[in-house]
Amino acid sequence: MKYSQLFCPTLKEAPQGAEVASHKLMLRAGMIRQVAAGIYDMLPVGLRVLRKVENIIREEMNHAGAQEVLLPMVQPAELWKETGRWEGNGKELLRFKDRHERDFCLGPTHEEIITDLVRREVKSYKQLPVVLYQIQTKFRDEVRPRFGLMRGREFIMKDCYSFDATQEGLDKNYKAMSQAYHNIFKRCGLKFRSVEADSGNIGGSASEEFMVLADTGEDFIIHCPNCNYAANIEKAVNKAGTKPIQENDACAKCEPGKLQIVKGIEVGHIFKLGTKYSESMGAKFLDSDGKQKEMIMGCYGIGAGRTAAAAIEQNFDDRGIIFPPALAPFDAVIVIAKMRDENIVKAGFELYEKMKSAGIDVLLDDRDASFGAKAADADLIGVPVRV
Repeated sequence: MKYSQLFCPTLKEAPQGAEVASHKLMLRAGMIRQVAAGIYDMLPVGLRVLRKVENIIREEMNHAGAQEVLLPMVQPAELWKETGRWEGNGKELLRFKDRHERDFCLGPTHEEIITDLVRREVKSYKQLPVVLYQIQTKFRDEVRPRFGLMRGREFIMKDCYSFDATQEGLDKNYKAMSQAYHNIFKRCGLKFRSVEADSGNIGGSASEEFMVLADTGEDFIIHCPNCNYAANIEKAVNKAGTKPIQENDACAKCEPGKLQIVKGIEVGHIFKLGTKYSESMGAKFLDSDGKQKEMIMGCYGIGAGRTAAAAIEQNFDDRGIIFPPALAPFDAVIVIAKMRDENIVKAGFELYEKMKSAGIDVLLDDRDASFGAKAADADLIGVPVRV
């Protein structure tokens, strides 16, 4: 890609209202532009980073045995009424009527849609397990959207759902997804912890959050440096009961250990849903004895845009973004220092063609601008190698 042809409107200063580093830097680096509160255009450089995250997710999901689908963002009220969530959800669920006065909503999540699909197609234990995922736009009408892609109203999410005949089957899929999530965030180059968590509005018997460690995180993590114990603050408080949690408390799983409290950004969450949705929606199958049983479900989500933003929260300096190589918009940038020097220009273009031929995703800065301006933009957008 030649910079002279790249749509990348960089800014020297972040617009007013941008608070956290990722929001400021994504605006300055020409990656996003706000359309309305919590709703953003994704520009070419930002989309390149998002696609890197999505491709890593897709490869690990496929490796774990999940199959990709694409479900509708617009969902009929009837399905949400079956689970009681049409009435139970507040204003975050954006409801509207079509021209025939039928009720719909913009999907904030897809438990109802996927359960309806599987209940219509799967009738026997021989067809189970089924593990399906998608990478798709969601909409949640947040009361106070903020921090750019960290807490928007419209966002890109990977959601995956497993359907099993037995609890043992769910346990196996849950473990496989947990491992896939560890693989994903390691490949993204992130420092993270998986923590015990409450299931919240989604429901289910057990859940695990994946938290990127960052000072700008909105969530608090209780963890022990001497063992693998970690929990979000809600889970730790529930376990402690009325006893207040102190940062120097001993870990129950590792007696000499001392608990520490750090901040984190939730980028992934996995749940053992059990039969919460299959029971309310009648998603049943015939077992080997010919008896009807409810499918046992799991749910596994990752915020793709939030993962990209969290990577910036962990990797930046006063000059700009320092992307982990796996997420950088380009592998390298060639800066032609003097566009009026024919020898330098010729050398730059020749190197550009050689690097492209070698399979390197390279950006050639051929703009008629000063070397300082070009160097500043290269630092800002987070390309790891500069020639």
